[in-house]
Amino acid sequence: MTDEQPVRSTEPSVRALAAGLDVARPLALLQRMVRFDSRTETPGEVQLAKWLVDYMTELGLDAWLDEVSPGRYNAIGVFKGSGRDLPGAASLLFNGHIDTNPATEGWTVDPWGAHTTDEVIYGLGVSNMKAGCASYLSAVEALLRGGFRPAADVTLTFVVGELQGGLGTVKMIEHGVRAEYFINCEPTDVQALTLHAGAFNFTVELTGVTRHLSKREESVDAIVAACALVPRLNALTFSGAADERHAEVNRCNVGVIHGALGRTLEEWRPPQIADFVRLVGTGRYAPSQSVESVLADLRRELDRLESEFPGLRAEVFPQEKVTDRPDMPPFEVSADSRIVRTLNSAYAAVRGAAQPTGAIKPCCFFGSDAAHLSKAGMEGIVCGPGGKYNTMPDERVELVDYYDLIRMHMLAIEEVCGRGN
Repeated sequence: MTDEQPVRSTEPSVRALAAGLDVARPLALLQRMVRFDSRTETPGEVQLAKWLVDYMTELGLDAWLDEVSPGRYNAIGVFKGSGRDLPGAASLLFNGHIDTNPATEGWTVDPWGAHTTDEVIYGLGVSNMKAGCASYLSAVEALLRGGFRPAADVTLTFVVGELQGGLGTVKMIEHGVRAEYFINCEPTDVQALTLHAGAFNFTVELTGVTRHLSKREESVDAIVAACALVPRLNALTFSGAADERHAEVNRCNVGVIHGALGRTLEEWRPPQIADFVRLVGTGRYAPSQSVESVLADLRRELDRLESEFPGLRAEVFPQEKVTDRPDMPPFEVSADSRIVRTLNSAYAAVRGAAQPTGAIKPCCFFGSDAAHLSKAGMEGIVCGPGGKYNTMPDERVELVDYYDLIRMHMLAIEEVCGRGN
C-alpha cells in the first residue's frame, strides 16, 4: 500500500449508523431516567448518578462518581479515544444536569411515570433536562454498538446542582474534568444557542414614614412607592451593552414584594401607613455588562424614586448568597467557531435545513453550565431537546427532537473527535 492510499474502515459510516438509529433503546433509556425522582438535593439524585455510572460501565466506558459534597455526586464517563494521530481530532465533552425542579400543582399525568405517546414523552425534568442527558449517552451507545471508536476522548458529564448556580459543574471542573470542546444540552428546541444572559438576584428595601391613616398626608407610603417602582424595573434595559445583540438579552423582573410596618413587616395594623417594603428581583445581563453595572443602573432608578417621594430611603444590594453557591455568569461563543459550525452541519445533515443559531429567545434568558465551561477555557455551544414545554405542569419533550439530536451528536463526535479505528 502506498502513502497515497488511505486506510479505510470496514465498519459502517457514522452517517449510516445515525440514519439507521434504533430508537427503541434511546426511548427506554430516557423512560428509565425520568422514573428516578431526582429533585435537587434528594436521595433520587444519588440513586440516578449511581445508576448512570453502572450503565456507562456496562457499556465499556471509564465511569466514576465525582463527589460534589459529602454524599452528593456527579456521574462522569469517558469514551476513550484510540489515540490515533489524526489531524484536527480534539476531545469533546457533553454536559447536562440530572437534578430537577420541584413538582408543582396542575399535572394530569404521573410526573415520574414517563408516560409516552407517539409524539411526546412526559415527565418532571424531561425537558430540563433528562432528554438532553439521555441524548448524548444514547449517541455514544449507538456508536459503540456500531463498532465506532473515536480518535480523541468523548467525556459524558451528568451533574447535580445546576439549579443552584451550576455547583456540580464548577466542582467537576475543579476536579480536572475538561475537554477542548463541549456541547451543553439544555433545552433549546434543537436550536444552536450562542449567547445567553448572566443571572443576578437582588434585593431592594424601601423605608418610608408611617402615620395613622387619619394623618396620611404626613406619611411616606412605602407601598405606593413600590407600586411606582416595580413597572420601571420590569421595563429596565441595563447600560453598557456592547451591541444590539447584547442589549436583547437584558431583562429585569421583580418576583417578590412584601410591605407592612417596620423591618419585621408587621401585618396586624392595617390602619397605619406601611413604612417598609422589601422586593426581590432578578436581572439578566450580557457578557459586556456586569453585576456592578446592573447594580449601578438599579441605583439610578432608586435615586429617581427618592426624588419623587421626599423622605423615602431606598437601598439595593445583591441577594444574600447561599454558602458555596456560584453565580451563573453570561455565555457567548462566535457563530463562526468550530463547534457551532460542526453542530450546524450535523443539523443540516439530519434535517435538511439550516439550524436556527444565535441569541434564541426565550433560551437566551436562561442560565446554563455552558458559562462555567466556557470560563474554564473550553469552546462550546448550547443545544438540546425540549423547550416549548419546559418547567411547567405536564412537562414534555417531542420525541422527534430527542431522536434527531442523538443523530446530530453522533455526527458531531465523528467530526470533532475523528475516527480512531
